Amino acid sequence: MSTFILETKDLTKCYKKIVAVNQVNMHIRQGDIYGFVGKNGAGKTTLIRVITGVAEKTSGFYYLFGETNPKNFVKSRAKMAAVVENPAIYLNSDAYDNLKSQCVLLGITEKADDAIATVMEKVGLTSLLQNRKLIAKNYSMGMKQRLGIAMALISNPELLVLDEPTNGLDPEGIKSMRLLLQKINHEDGVTILISSHILSELSKLATTYGFIDKGRLIEEISAEELDRRSQKGVILTIKDTAKVPEILRTLGITSYELIPTGVRIFGEIKITEVIVAFGTAGIVVSNIHEQNQDLEEYFINLIGGK
Repeated sequence: MSTFILETKDLTKCYKKIVAVNQVNMHIRQGDIYGFVGKNGAGKTTLIRVITGVAEKTSGFYYLFGETNPKNFVKSRAKMAAVVENPAIYLNSDAYDNLKSQCVLLGITEKADDAIATVMEKVGLTSLLQNRKLIAKNYSMGMKQRLGIAMALISNPELLVLDEPTNGLDPEGIKSMRLLLQKINHEDGVTILISSHILSELSKLATTYGFIDKGRLIEEISAEELDRRSQKGVILTIKDTAKVPEILRTLGITSYELIPTGVRIFGEIKITEVIVAFGTAGIVVSNIHEQNQDLEEYFINLIGGK
């Protein structure tokens, strides 16, 4: 049985000759805010459609809450809610009627009004319960996104899947969305899978990242490890690293790591002093690269600078 809330193994989805998702192995733990990063057309939405049951996989496997038998996924999916692309709301109805309809669909009959009031307060839309004349087509984009999340949360899911929830939002709306998702995660313990192209905001939110390019998941990494890799410093390209630890020790440098292309040294250093020490030991430095990258730069470098 899987130890993850969501796990995929070689998950693949093809549309005729197009491989939209290519042997993806994804791992999401309870309590994660999993930032799903990729360019438009990389396969993010397709993968989300497969795991939410909107689309059928071509091959491979995926497990929900440890359930490995697809015949039992209906029960597992009851613990999951999703907002894929645009929120599915009735534009000619108000917020209350939208949520009431959702309750009927989900079979929530007892204390439905209490559940609606609670979830509307959670997403910051309580005022709409007092203004029943304002219908959804006249809501701002931010209000529509929040209502869509409210409709997803009405079932008290353990896993919330969001596909580009900040699309069309202004900077204030993006910040409000981030604070809302952090609140849901921290206070209610909801695990969140979120795809977004606004990487500056995602970097303030995610605890784990999955990077997808051309249908392949090319890396999964924790936020802590990404922060460590992105620390300010320099990368020195050298062929032989055997003598490096001793040289750096004599220079009083303790924060570094050996990498396939040479050595990465963290923090402020006297680069000339390091190069001279390497030269004295017969080590030729063929390239020096300063490192101080954010999430966007890390992703661009990861996919080959495209």
